[in-house]
Amino acid sequence: MSKEQAQPLPKQPKVDHTTLLTQEIETLTEALQRERADAMNMRRRHEEQIKNLKSTLKASVVNELLPVIDNFERALKHVPETLKDEDYVKGVQGVVTQFEKTLSDMGVQRIPTVGHEFNPHIHEAVGIEDGEGDSEIVSEELQAGYQIGDTIIRHAMVKVIKQ
Repeated sequence: MSKEQAQPLPKQPKVDHTTLLTQEIETLTEALQRERADAMNMRRRHEEQIKNLKSTLKASVVNELLPVIDNFERALKHVPETLKDEDYVKGVQGVVTQFEKTLSDMGVQRIPTVGHEFNPHIHEAVGIEDGEGDSEIVSEELQAGYQIGDTIIRHAMVKVIKQ
C-alpha cells in the first residue's frame, strides 16, 4: 500500500437538513417582508401623487374660471339703481351665488381682506396709505383672492392703510 492509500479520508461534518431549511425559510421570509413593505410604500407614494395631481388640476381649473367670476361681480357692482330689482339682474346674482357655492364645495375659500391685517403671503398690496400707526390693515379689496387649503390660487389684490 502506498502512503496515500493508507491515510483515512477526513470526516465530512454531518449536515443537519432541518437547520439548513430553517435558515432558508428565515431568509425567504425576510425577503418577502421587504418586498411587501416596498409594495406598500410604492402604493402610498402613488396615492399621494394622484392626490397632488388632483389638487393641482383643481387649482388650475379654478384659476381659469376666476376671471369669469370677476366679470360677473364687476357687472353687478355697476348695475343702475333702477335695474336692481329686475329679474335679469337677480338671475345674474343667482349665477354668482351658484359659482361661489360650487367653489366652496370644491374646498376653495375666498381670502379675507378688508379689515384684516395685511399678509404678504396671501395679499398683494397695490397701494399703501399713510396713517398714524405701524400696523398695516387692508382697507380695500380690488380683486378677490382664493386658496385651497394652504395653497394660494390667486393672491388678493388690496389697498393697505397704516393704523
